[in-house]
Amino acid sequence: MPNTVDDWERNRGHPLGVDQVAAAIRATEPRLGGVRLVAIDGPSGSGKSTYAARLRELLPDSLLVSTDDFATWDDPVGWWPRLESGVFHPLGSGRPGRYRRTRWVNGDPRPGDWVEVPVPATLLLEGVSAGRRSITPSLSALIWCELPDPARRLERAVARDGAGSRAELVRWQAFEAGWYAVDGARARAAITVTV
Repeated sequence: MPNTVDDWERNRGHPLGVDQVAAAIRATEPRLGGVRLVAIDGPSGSGKSTYAARLRELLPDSLLVSTDDFATWDDPVGWWPRLESGVFHPLGSGRPGRYRRTRWVNGDPRPGDWVEVPVPATLLLEGVSAGRRSITPSLSALIWCELPDPARRLERAVARDGAGSRAELVRWQAFEAGWYAVDGARARAAITVTV
């Protein structure tokens, strides 16, 4: 069985358990200073949050940051510089990071609480666009979560966010399909999982 991210490349198509993925992550080299940066990417409703939470449990020296803390309906991916300056740059220099979480009030995004990010051994970044091409040199691993049926993904997302979010989620799914067609995260992922 594969036990490193390089082995994943040679064993595509062979499903791995989350415990094997966690072991392989522990074996990777840090590429963001002394931090292993692991992106868990994929379209909305594909199980990224669930999978990232399971990995977090198996990697006690890790922290989890979600792109949902940054993204809004009107700004699905343009917030990235805030993540770079507040989290990636400090952690890459061995210093704690910090960012301001998006808070939702009656369906509208507002500035929320500040989140302190101590320097972890592994930073799990979960969410749509987490594994974007620009961060590839700093990634220790890129994991793609998928559920090929868009209707099922939409229903999962609506169940999570509420019926009032359906129209926004339909628009979001159209955006992310275009984003992934250009960014190509799925093709660059070392492993693909279905949750």
